[in-house]
Formats: sequence, structure tokens, C-alpha cells
Amino acid sequence: DEKEKFEPTVFRDTIVQGLNEAGSDLEAIAKFLDSAGSRLDYRRYADTLFDILVAGSMLAPGGTRIDDNDKTKMTRHCVFFAEEDHDAIRNYAQVRLR
Repeated sequence: DEKEKFEPTVFRDTIVQGLNEAGSDLEAIAKFLDSAGSRLDYRRYADTLFDILVAGSMLAPGGTRIDDNDKTKMTRHCVFFAEEDHDAIRNYAQVRLR
């Protein structure tokens, strides 16, 4: 039995790149996440995925981002960077993994 390596940073880079390429269109983001789900192990990297979708990058214990302000390791297409109104946040909440 070979064990798979646990590589959350590789997962992060893949998700962030896809989100950034999808742009601010939430429908395109949903389509990317749906298609990536067949290739990426969302269950294995659930914490990392949640961090990215909410905060825009991986979080360290205590809540600080692990990206060293490297723009290739973070996305602005997340809840923390959404407009501060009810409809904008609801739209992000409705982006679902199918």
C-alpha cells in the first residue's frame, strides 16, 4: 500500500489559480469548483478548501493567512473580500459544490 502525500499547499495553489481565472463571476466559480471536484479530493482537503472560500487563502492556527502576501497564493474571490451587504454574502453562500 502506497500512502498518498498530504499536500495542502498544492491543493491551495490549484484552487486559487482556478478561482482567479474564473474571475468575479460566481457562476464561473461554481462551474470551476464543480469540474475540479472530479480531480481534487475535497474531503481530504476540506479545511483548506473552507479557508480559501472564506478567507482567500490557507489559514494558520490563530487565523493568520499563510500566503506571505504572494498574490499567486491568494484569491480575492471569497467571502472576506465580498461587498459588505446581505445580497453579496448570500450569493457567495449559494455557490455550492455539487
